[in-house]
Amino acid sequence: MGTSVLSLRIDHDLLERLRHHAAQRGMSVQDYVVRTLIRGDFDERFRTAVEETEKFYGLT
Repeated sequence: MGTSVLSLRIDHDLLERLRHHAAQRGMSVQDYVVRTLIRGDFDERFRTAVEETEKFYGLT
């Protein structure tokens, strides 16, 4: 799988908060944002899978 570029224009205060959170974890802002997006995507897919399972088996 290749990579692509995503360019964002964000508020200065938000960027500073991202820098702070990334620094706390010893990460670059880019890595922090990518990991956050990946985690959010996983959470969404997991929630969808749970909902589909509940529909199939019924709520317990």
